[in-house]
Amino acid sequence: MAVKPVIALVGRPNVGKSTLFNRLTASRDAIVADYAGLTRDRHYGNGRVGRREYIVIDTGGFEPDAGEGSIYREMAKQTRQAVAESDVVIFVVDARGGLSAQDHEIAQYLRRLGKPCVLVANKAEGMTQGLQLVEFFELGLGEVLPVSGAHGQGVRSMLEQALEAIPGLPPEDEEEPEPDTQVIRLAVAGRPNVGKSTLINAWLGEERLVAFDMPGTTRDAISVPFERQGQKYELVDTAGIRKKGKVFEAIEKFSVVKTLQAIENAHVVLLLLDATQGVTDQDAHIAGYILESGRAVVLAINKWDAVDAYQREQVERQVETRLAFLKFASLHLISATKRQGLGPVWKSIAQAHGSAMRKMPTPQLTRLLQEAVAFQAPQRSGMFRPKMRYAHQGGMNPPVIVIHGNSLEHVPEVYKRFLEGRFRKAFDLVGTPLRIELKTSANPFKDD
Repeated sequence: MAVKPVIALVGRPNVGKSTLFNRLTASRDAIVADYAGLTRDRHYGNGRVGRREYIVIDTGGFEPDAGEGSIYREMAKQTRQAVAESDVVIFVVDARGGLSAQDHEIAQYLRRLGKPCVLVANKAEGMTQGLQLVEFFELGLGEVLPVSGAHGQGVRSMLEQALEAIPGLPPEDEEEPEPDTQVIRLAVAGRPNVGKSTLINAWLGEERLVAFDMPGTTRDAISVPFERQGQKYELVDTAGIRKKGKVFEAIEKFSVVKTLQAIENAHVVLLLLDATQGVTDQDAHIAGYILESGRAVVLAINKWDAVDAYQREQVERQVETRLAFLKFASLHLISATKRQGLGPVWKSIAQAHGSAMRKMPTPQLTRLLQEAVAFQAPQRSGMFRPKMRYAHQGGMNPPVIVIHGNSLEHVPEVYKRFLEGRFRKAFDLVGTPLRIELKTSANPFKDD
């Protein structure tokens, strides 16, 4: 599975970066997360152009002080981090406001960095592409692309040019190699200092796993193949594993982009929580992204040995309330430093992967559907009574069940959850999201 390229939007305040961000993420519903506190001025979103998907970061504006000083000191730390995480930078200037001293400072910083960069003049709607844009060539970043984030003009060509600027990105139509279905890709995700490094080192040491470095491009997440009890795994790293001599060191450097990419590239995600900290906003954001990505998930609360009975009760309650949308996932109480409770985690990882890849035969699905409807039919909605006819599997990882029938657009969410519960029980689906799609047959008499 290819790693999604990362695009950072950079520029001084009020040049329209957020408008462009909303344009670039419109093909998916959503801003993935606003990581409060940690990423006060960064937003992360998913987007798509053609068949190519990407992650885009919206940064706060550079606001250098009026006085003298280095751009490094004056630039927001978060913006520098976004630029560091990206594969290509889209530098946004204001076509109507013209060139400013801040633009020069930002351009100087980007030139020094040497990262692929596309210079974009926003708010260029209705302007002729002539003299107004000539001054921006002074920035020394090459061609200036006129766009309008508000109206969408020039946005697609800007995107295509940005993606073309990334070295080593395979062509859009290039076929990816068939993945090895015997290997389980496992990502360990969590906030800094929850103990990802300790856990990984405990696995690689205690379990005497066969581990070695896997070559990859600089954009790839580091991945460590290993084997346990005959099952091959590939650890998709979010903690920053490096090999030093014969010892694996895991550096707790939190990168939101790396976490999102690791989740996308995994079959199963182990979400590690910290018993001493409870469930934070960051934990909930990461959990939400795992669910949105459709990944199988196992929850583990680390440092369980470091908290008293009252704190344990509080943490368990927080998991029940703040992570209620992951109630299908197994929960483990562990201590990575003392290597306690790690064995059952592996069983849950295998179970979650098995559930995510479960094959569900059409006759069995249809019979279960008919039994569910006989037990409790969907409620009539005005003139419409939803009628469910048959069900089949529409995908794996996550499993998708497609139900066909009439007037299914009137089926409420609560009934879909009722069906989900029955399907989960029948197929023993633990640790994976389950998606139910309702498809209504066309009514031949509709226009009569």
